[in-house]
Amino acid sequence: MPTGIRDFGSYLPGPPVPATFFFTEAELASPIASNPLFKTPTTRHHVRDERAAEMIAAAAGPMFARLGIEPAGAVDLLITNVMLPDHPITGSGAEASQLLGCSPQWITDLHNGGCASFGYMLKIVDTMITAGAVRTALLCNVQNGAGQFFSQPKVRKSPYASVAGDGCGVAYVSATDGAPLLGASVLHAPEYARDLGLTGTRKYWEPGTEELMVSFPHEKLGDIIARGNRLVPEAVTDVCKQIGVATEDIDVLITNQPNKMFLQNWRRALGVPEERHLDSYEEFGNLYTAGVPVTFERALRSGAVTDGDLVVVAGFAHAGDMASAAAIRWRG
Repeated sequence: MPTGIRDFGSYLPGPPVPATFFFTEAELASPIASNPLFKTPTTRHHVRDERAAEMIAAAAGPMFARLGIEPAGAVDLLITNVMLPDHPITGSGAEASQLLGCSPQWITDLHNGGCASFGYMLKIVDTMITAGAVRTALLCNVQNGAGQFFSQPKVRKSPYASVAGDGCGVAYVSATDGAPLLGASVLHAPEYARDLGLTGTRKYWEPGTEELMVSFPHEKLGDIIARGNRLVPEAVTDVCKQIGVATEDIDVLITNQPNKMFLQNWRRALGVPEERHLDSYEEFGNLYTAGVPVTFERALRSGAVTDGDLVVVAGFAHAGDMASAAAIRWRG
């Protein structure tokens, strides 16, 4: 039996944060604020005091209750991808397991997947289920950098800062039931891993008052944009070839939500109409690693994804060192 997705859960911290948290009304009308690459979403959510593991528990608890499942004994593998791990050494997986009351055989903090991590997780889980190593898994994606990182007094005036939002998306995967995973594709380009870094003169663990910020080398920005435009269509096309369908046959496309420009370029390259490419950017901003599962969960609750739909999820990470895609025949 193919690997199946049973359900999704999501959690968004705090009340919505308006665009005026970052810019005045006059600044929002400026050319940079309306640039498709940096267009400020209407709202987003910010982490304040929550730990990543608490966000996972808040997203997964209601999902398990809805499924009528007690987490204890129901999770063989727990995988997390957290933008800013609360503990830089131990990660968040063990703490999340403790809060949920489950005892996985495997706990993996997958730090390198970024915005491509959900498809990457699906491929890992499918490989382990096919090998008979696990039968169930909980996939956890947490974006917690907007309230803790991009809200710093100086950083928040950067055009990059206003696009970010916080949230958590989870998915419960099973070897015996759920919407079948039809195929998955992961593309690695490790030569680009160092094209994303932190501004500043000190190392992030060194003491100091200088605000650090995620940055791309200015001279490489054009190449990074071209890479982003190319990678998601490549990953989606690859997974569609695996399952013998054309990209135009996708019923629902769910990608990470970096900005309006990428969303438009991806669907045009794939021949997917705008109404079939789900867009949560205006409401939640760029949720980074959590963008795909949160958008998927909200689409299920709103009826935008229905039984029988061919759903393809995809994303690219960082400055383009990874991309992933996965195809699912929804049944739920």
